[in-house]
Order: sequence, then C-alpha cells, then structure tokens
Amino acid sequence: MFPIHRPRRLRSHPQLRRMVRENIVTTNDLIYPLFAVPGEGIAQEVKSMPGVYQLSIDKIVEEAKEVYDLGIPSIILFGIPDDKDGEATGAWHDCGIVQKATTAVKEAVPDLIVMVDTCLCEYTNHGHCGYLEVGDLTGRVLNDPTLELLGKTAVSQAKAGADIIAPSGMMDGFVQAIRAALDKAGYQDLPIMSYAAKYASAYYGPFRDAAESAPQFGDRRTYQMDPANGREALKEIELDIAEGADMLMVKPALAYMDIIWRVKEATHLPVAAYNVSGEYSMVKAGALNGWIDEEKVVMETLTAFKRSGADLILTYHAKDAARWLAN
Repeated sequence: MFPIHRPRRLRSHPQLRRMVRENIVTTNDLIYPLFAVPGEGIAQEVKSMPGVYQLSIDKIVEEAKEVYDLGIPSIILFGIPDDKDGEATGAWHDCGIVQKATTAVKEAVPDLIVMVDTCLCEYTNHGHCGYLEVGDLTGRVLNDPTLELLGKTAVSQAKAGADIIAPSGMMDGFVQAIRAALDKAGYQDLPIMSYAAKYASAYYGPFRDAAESAPQFGDRRTYQMDPANGREALKEIELDIAEGADMLMVKPALAYMDIIWRVKEATHLPVAAYNVSGEYSMVKAGALNGWIDEEKVVMETLTAFKRSGADLILTYHAKDAARWLAN
C-alpha cells in the first residue's frame, strides 16, 4: 500500500514512459483510403472532409507513391463512376474505375498493398448496396441475388491486381459467396477482409459526400447493424470466420471500441478498425477552429484503437500520422 507502491515512479521521465508503454502506433498499422474518379488531372477536395480529395487515376498513382514513401503499407480504393445503374455495372466491369485504378497503382508501386472496397452502393442509381425489388422505396436489399453481383465484383477486382478484397455491404453469406467466386476463378490465395461488424451509423455522413453514395430513399438499417447491439457483432464475426474471412473489420471505430475489444477477444484473426469520415471531420473542424491540438488528438485516438485491440487502422489521418511518427 501507499507509500510503498507509487505508480508515478514509472512516469517520471520521457524515456522511462517509452520503455513501459503498452501500446504503440506505427506506420505498419495504417491503411489510407482513396477515392478514384474518371478523368485526368482531377483533385477535387471533399467539402465535408478537409484534406481529402476525389482523385483521377493519375493523381491516385501520385498519392500511392507518397503513401508508400511515408512507410504506410496499404491503401483502400473506393470508386465513383461516370454512370450508375440498377445492375451496379461499374462495380464489376473490367473497365470499372476501381479496377483501372488498381492496375495503375500496382504497375507504379508494386510493393504497396492495394485493398479494394467490394460494395455496390457507389455504383447503383438508388445508392443501396444491392438489388432492390422493382418499385421498392424502402431500401430493403434482396440478399441472395446481390451475392452473385458481389462475387462478380470481387473476381474483376482480383483480375485487376487487388491484393485484398474488402466486402462492406453486410449481406448475409457475402464472405462465402465471394470466397467461392474467387476460388473458382483461381484466386484461392487472395485474402478477404470482411466488414464483419458494420453499424448503421450517423458517423458516415461525410463519406457519402466523398463517394457520392447516399441512398436516394430509405436507409440501410435493414442490412447494417443496430448501434445498440454488441452481442450481434460476435454472431456476425463467427459467421464470417466460418465462411472464410481472413481478417475482420469493425466500423465505425471511435464509438465502438468496446466492440473492437470484444471481437479481438473472440478471435485469433487480425482485427481492423475503420476511423470513419465523421470521426475525421470532427477532429478537422475542431483543429481548424483552434479548439484542439490536431496531432495530439489524432495520435491519442489511434493509440486508443490499438489499446482496444485493433491490429490495423483505416484512417484518413494516415499520412499526417506517418509524418508525425517520423518526427
């Protein structure tokens, strides 16, 4: 008891604090999201996400080179096509925007890991993540027919050179359908990072500006998880593991660190946390107004994700964090 035990002894010097630090963020933990658009020479800033841009493929390649030079091992690609339709053609077509961006990045920076978002909402004319019943204005996606589209999309992304397939639509059975499609096409060694616990969150607002993927009607609560539920996340990850997932993701991260912890405790697979757009934009807004110290808040937050059990962090702060870590 006090005064024999004084925890402050181990906090008395910066080097000593470093020596006993339990969780450390490194560039190896980071994955940087990028948004690809058609055209050339395009770098259009997303108004609700300062410092984040919609980029043409030539600019995506420039960003990929910078990311690699900063020591960040991976990017994840999202696409905004010229045209959208009910079949989500831009998602699975061999000349889709993500497919072309993937090939260009792998040719320019072959050692950078290219993860691809395997979803349909950016490519459908209604903004939902799959097929809808004709005339349905509720947003209730037809699960099983959508699985075939997801399989086609994953195979086309694999052909383009993707290193990791990351399905995010929260369809029942989507990991199994994608695994079967990839294996049949000869991509048995291509890993799947499943958005295993993806919540119907209000934190996604700025992303929908960046990806131009807001639903035209209804919402996504019939397929994304209720924010009130925790045990359900464990059920979802158990199913995805059984279907062949190689890595698991929890999205969002900041308000769901309890879920990250529970998922990590329940599996030996790598667990990723998605530090989503709303979380990013809140920090940016606070920093731009001088209310918070951006570097300190970001690094504290990323460290908290690690402390909660995340092995990997998808974050729009990745480049800044890499620079801060280098210094």
